[in-house]
Amino acid sequence: MEQFHHGHHVRLRSSELGTYLHADQDGHGVSLQHRRASMKAAWAVHVYQPPEAFVPHLLLHSAAYGRYLAATDEPAPQGHRGRRVEQRNYDHPEADAQGIIWLAVLTASGDKVFLRNFNGGCLRANGRYRPWKSGASVDDVDVNDIGNLSTMMHWVVEDIPAREITPLLPRPAWLTLPAVISPSRVIVYVWLDADGTVLSEGSFSFSGRSVFRLRSELARWLADNGIAIVDAPDLVMCLPTRDGRISPLVVDLPRSLQTLHIIVVIVGSPAHAALRYADVDAE
Repeated sequence: MEQFHHGHHVRLRSSELGTYLHADQDGHGVSLQHRRASMKAAWAVHVYQPPEAFVPHLLLHSAAYGRYLAATDEPAPQGHRGRRVEQRNYDHPEADAQGIIWLAVLTASGDKVFLRNFNGGCLRANGRYRPWKSGASVDDVDVNDIGNLSTMMHWVVEDIPAREITPLLPRPAWLTLPAVISPSRVIVYVWLDADGTVLSEGSFSFSGRSVFRLRSELARWLADNGIAIVDAPDLVMCLPTRDGRISPLVVDLPRSLQTLHIIVVIVGSPAHAALRYADVDAE
């Protein structure tokens, strides 16, 4: 587990294909992509060891969408081996199941890892001989025979340094549909003080995917409802996680229209100072 440091961000690179595990824009799937400098390739690390466990447990949640890497019981897509892997919400009905728990095991060389799912099987890359079928899945294997496991299950863990300053939100593209007919989702927000007391909570509908526009809409909603007058740049929107930390939202929203839960943080507050941003552009 020495490659995984609690609270840090990492990339997972297939040692065989050289591609990175990405959280897909639909907020549900995962894929293998060549692009390295992307928030979708960054995964936040949560390491913990329950009293009854003999080894530490590892959870990985997307720095882009805040959802957890999970193994499912569903068959992998055609051309992939084993079972499907996906992103799951922190409050997914099955989130307490063991599909989001991983165990990191060093390869014989000591510079790569196997990622074994608690429900069995190891995370693997697909597409060695058919690149158009590339992707990730969980394949059932004999984990007691580590020396004979496929190199498609070898992953290089790349640590991502933290940014020293808050990244700018991406500017919105032009709307292709009028707001009145653009698909919308429900935004549920909670604003806490330094002691964890709820200052305000509520929900509103939001059309589109632009995180920049969402921040402006949140500021307007707070003002229009007499809650607070805060300049939009002083608002930081964060995603909740299972271990109580919060993960800053710095990319456009996923394409799915699922309800989005955010936690409001004010620039300059202790909560803001504690945030960690992945510097995905660092070499």
